[in-house]
Amino acid sequence: MLLEMKDASVNYGKVSAIRNISMSVPEGSVVTIIGANGAGKSTTLRALSGLASLRSGEISFNGKRIDKLAAHRIVGEGIAHVPEGRRIFPDLTVEENLRTGAFLRKDKKGIEADLESCFDHFPRLKERRRQLAKTMSGGEQQMLAIGRALMAKPKLLLMDEPSMGLAPIIVEEIARIIETINAQGITVILVEQNAELALGLATYAYVLETGNLALEGPADELHDNDHVRAAYLGV
Repeated sequence: MLLEMKDASVNYGKVSAIRNISMSVPEGSVVTIIGANGAGKSTTLRALSGLASLRSGEISFNGKRIDKLAAHRIVGEGIAHVPEGRRIFPDLTVEENLRTGAFLRKDKKGIEADLESCFDHFPRLKERRRQLAKTMSGGEQQMLAIGRALMAKPKLLLMDEPSMGLAPIIVEEIARIIETINAQGITVILVEQNAELALGLATYAYVLETGNLALEGPADELHDNDHVRAAYLGV
């Protein structure tokens, strides 16, 4: 198993954000976490990437416990995080943003090769490589955030609400990008409020409700679950 989270709990001050969450992510899979606003989805990703400390429980990646590591050390282990809201550097160019993703890497030739690979993935970024990131559309900024994470050469990519605020045609493009990334051997954990999109891309799904794990199972089975259909698919 590439990643395992066991009985993980996170508090923000005295407020409990997630409680006793356990999940397993096989190598090469796409796993999704769905749920309403405030369910604990983003907190779960923040715990995996070291941005939120566990109150209890543990997280292992590639057979190594990582929940005591600093966030930059977790990136070095092979986990990259595409945060909600993109969080690009607005006053850097597209290329400069991409290069920040490779900050921990020392392989100069590999970095240049991955930069060109990123431009192959996202031709629009290549066209705008000298453009300031803040002048780009929301969809282009989302592509930039994904590209920056890929420049870290991750084994596991955490994606938090990549479709948020985007036009349907751009959402379809982001979905294709996720499929392509996964086909190249990168494992993906996808947090999405667009449950239809998430369950269509994933092989396995977890449903969080008010900080607790409410349901889990193969994504196609959860898609047909009456509770999921009523609560998250609008059926």
